[in-house]
Amino acid sequence: MIKLYGVSASRAVRCLWMLEEIGVECEHVPTNFSDDSKTPEYKKLNPNGRIPTLVDGDTVLWESMAINLYLAAKYDRGLQPQSVEDLGQAYKWSFWVMTEIETSLLDLLFHRSIFPEGQRDHKVAEAAWKALQTPLGSLDDALRGREFLVGDSFTVGDLNPASVLAWLKLANADISSWPQLETWLDASL
Repeated sequence: MIKLYGVSASRAVRCLWMLEEIGVECEHVPTNFSDDSKTPEYKKLNPNGRIPTLVDGDTVLWESMAINLYLAAKYDRGLQPQSVEDLGQAYKWSFWVMTEIETSLLDLLFHRSIFPEGQRDHKVAEAAWKALQTPLGSLDDALRGREFLVGDSFTVGDLNPASVLAWLKLANADISSWPQLETWLDASL
């Protein structure tokens, strides 16, 4: 049986979402990132001491996006793009959301919602929001006239970006300026 190490209040949530979407049974091993992931036993699986980590037989993977791309390919239940071109698009959007969105969005989320008010830096939140304007606009443009980012159905190419962009809601970000993004995100979640 597949084991996924991590907690849902981390990047492991996107892997749990993928496992639910593909309907593959999994043992979820709650593993926090402060203590559990630093043990010698866990570091045998993931020497980086980070979460999540997936164990599928002899295959051990870390990095949530890689895990999801693997799960979509191995246990294809309609979430794996069928053409090489669409697969390339799924990779593109998965890596794009990590490089262009995630850091700024985490700054926005922590400094708007998660940190106690006294620890929030509103200048950090403002800078993060400003940094998100161009990539969110690019995504909105890519969705113009499309229901999905990749192909004609919901795939890993939608799930991976949506798993990060869901934090916009938690950060109370007003995305009404990007109506295609707003519609797609609501439908994806």
